Amino acid sequence: MKRAEVPSWLELLLATQFFTICTTHFLATRNECNLFCTQCEAAPRALCCHCRSCDHSTHRVIQIRRSSYHDVVRVSDIGDILDIRDVQTYIINSARVVFLNERPQLRSSGVSISKASSSSSHNCKMCGRALLGAFRFCSLGCNLKGIKEDMDMPVMVESRLEYGGKDIVTSNDNVGSSTASIKDSCNDNNEEEPPPKRIARHRRKGIPQRAPFF
Repeated sequence: MKRAEVPSWLELLLATQFFTICTTHFLATRNECNLFCTQCEAAPRALCCHCRSCDHSTHRVIQIRRSSYHDVVRVSDIGDILDIRDVQTYIINSARVVFLNERPQLRSSGVSISKASSSSSHNCKMCGRALLGAFRFCSLGCNLKGIKEDMDMPVMVESRLEYGGKDIVTSNDNVGSSTASIKDSCNDNNEEEPPPKRIARHRRKGIPQRAPFF
């Protein structure tokens, strides 16, 4: 995903807790909240099947699933509304899915996480988890963190100053260099400066020595 392609509902999706009992339909059967509406940002964000039929029947709703106690979503449910080309996908129960958030990495057999990650040719850019293919992130959460990290990086802003018919490119973080460039431009426009005068210094004569008498 790129900065301009991040939808407003993605951060809400990653912060929502699923697989809880719906408080609105507490006494109903199949009241587990495992649905999310991408068009509504008002609470509650996690919906059950009864909430969907009542208030979100015409909205785009995606279903959240569980894999080893972690939330996943099928690529077929989200691939057409979210760019996931940089996120590692997995096949679970004959369906290709992506994880919503970063999964904790545990130490195994006395090998540290950093050493285990370095042995893989592909790793997540945010958490370092080993990836199966040429992807950049292990989950949608790490992908969003990577986008936010790129947005926090300072961007070089260039401005052009005109002096004497010449364009001088300067940056906002290097004012000193721009001043030096202006001075150099001034020297180029003016005539060549005469070389500094040399002060003639007379060499001091030494004390004359007479030839020895024989």
